[in-house]
Amino acid sequence: MFAGKDPKKESENVSQFSTIIAKGTTIHGDLESVGNIRIEGRIVGNVKAKSKIAIGETGKVEGNILAVNAEIAGEVKGIIEISELVSVRPSGVVNGDIIAQKLTVDTGATLNGSTKMGIITKEIILQTDESEITAKAV
Repeated sequence: MFAGKDPKKESENVSQFSTIIAKGTTIHGDLESVGNIRIEGRIVGNVKAKSKIAIGETGKVEGNILAVNAEIAGEVKGIIEISELVSVRPSGVVNGDIIAQKLTVDTGATLNGSTKMGIITKEIILQTDESEITAKAV
């Protein structure tokens, strides 16, 4: 059915998709995505993305975060591990440690925890099989 298609190209196309958790939505459990994740609601569980995680002003995460990039304008209670850049915005509140290559904390942001910068974070491995994601996205 998918003969002749380049699996790498299909995987790159999937990573351009975004998952949005709307304000007023609560999820109990882990969330994983190859694409971007925007959180305006509440997640009680770990969040993993092979791209960017953005937590809006109304967003709350009670769990660990693992991603390539992150922008935090809401609240996080857990360990944040980012392979590139973490930006904590003025309305952002982080109660936990941050491990990242680069970190920016805007004036007004709250950071209660330790930070480790310039170290390599662990590889982001999703539990879902990549070929299954590619097949569903086409």
